Amino acid sequence: MTNKRIWSCFGILFSILIISSCTTPRLVTKTENKSVPASYNGSQDSTNSGKKPWKEYFTDPYLTALIDSALYNNQELNITLQEIQIANNEVLARAGAYRPFVSLGGGAGADKVSRYTSQGAADEVSEIKPGVPTPAVLPNFYFGATASWEIDIWHKLRNAKKAAVSSYLASIEGKNFQVTNLVAEIANSYYEQLALDNQLDIIQRNIVILNNALGITKQEKEAAKVTELAVRRFEAEVAKTVSLQYEIQQRIVETENRINFLVGRFPQHVQRDPQIFANLTPSLIQAGLPSQLLANRPDIKQAEWNLEANKLSVAAAKANFYPSLTLRGFLGIMAYNPLYLVYTPEALVASLVGDMIGPVVNKNEITATYRSANAKQIQSVYNYEKTVLNAYIEVVNQLSNIDNLQKKYDSKNNQVQALTQSTNISLKLFTSARADYMEVLLTQRDVLEARMELIETRKQQMNAQINAYRALGGGWK
Repeated sequence: MTNKRIWSCFGILFSILIISSCTTPRLVTKTENKSVPASYNGSQDSTNSGKKPWKEYFTDPYLTALIDSALYNNQELNITLQEIQIANNEVLARAGAYRPFVSLGGGAGADKVSRYTSQGAADEVSEIKPGVPTPAVLPNFYFGATASWEIDIWHKLRNAKKAAVSSYLASIEGKNFQVTNLVAEIANSYYEQLALDNQLDIIQRNIVILNNALGITKQEKEAAKVTELAVRRFEAEVAKTVSLQYEIQQRIVETENRINFLVGRFPQHVQRDPQIFANLTPSLIQAGLPSQLLANRPDIKQAEWNLEANKLSVAAAKANFYPSLTLRGFLGIMAYNPLYLVYTPEALVASLVGDMIGPVVNKNEITATYRSANAKQIQSVYNYEKTVLNAYIEVVNQLSNIDNLQKKYDSKNNQVQALTQSTNISLKLFTSARADYMEVLLTQRDVLEARMELIETRKQQMNAQINAYRALGGGWK
């Protein structure tokens, strides 16, 4: 057959494969919506607190030391770093898939062919040397290089590699989002620790006050000014406050160990200065513009890269419907006697083959793969839109929370001041027999609860400030 006929047959085969492969199923597609509201509260100020590095946002040296240690030692974060390495290895694997594969190797074997085949009949009458007939069992030795290369006509392999790159970048953004959450969680736990320290101090001071009142009550009983009931009520109040002290102490231990776990170390004392809590004031949060969330929030960027990866996976899956062209070649030496392998060019052997393969019948597997890839792409669109929506709502909630907590703190502070004054008054009236012991008890109980709630409100303010910083995309830089 002439070369012209060979190429004609090849062209006809290629045309048949293309025609039979072009019947790809039609699928429903979806495009992501990247629009967000123009502002949070009508302000067009683009100053954004989320752009600050965490070392500038948090100024407490004990807190920054804890965060810095956690970024090196936290186990979950280190697990994520290994997942990034796995994703990077996948990129290398995909990149090598569309390059030629070359391997070196050799082997030995023996063939016994039937004398009733064309090869066997030819061997029977042939001679390997003059006067030496071809043996029935003929050994074979070879050594050489084998090469194969799939020509990426439809960019199937390149798209798979690009999808792996997008997944790798998504894993990096996932790590950044984990860092954001880790920083926020440590900061929240740290301020909870300070709040508990201050609540414990208030309880212990309140126990001293109640014990003093109990002593006065016992003296009043001896003077027949009050009954045994008053003494017992004061003793019960002291016991109740002492039990509350143990409860706070347990919460301090648990909070301290939660910080230790995040830092990646066994239980130990967490360095801190509880006295600074009384002077804490939440810093001003500047939210900027909602559109900045798309660039600041790592989880949004992660969702965006996953969306891009799934789009490329759809393109790669679609290419499976088209014929693939693979070139295979061998270059080496081959002989029936290993001593003859050094004789060239007689022992030299070479081959080059091109395979054109395409699906014609029973495309269920590649159709299912294609449909699944498209479904994942649609999923990633919804996930991206959900992530953007969640980020916006988180910011709005925290901005509102900051405003309402400030009003709550001011009101609670007024309550504490009023109750503190009433406590002093009630004690003076009680000692001068102008007030009932129940008034003293109730006033002491009220002022204790109010002071505890005031500290809790301040802690909530600090938590809201931290959560707003996290919601704006801060903490990972």
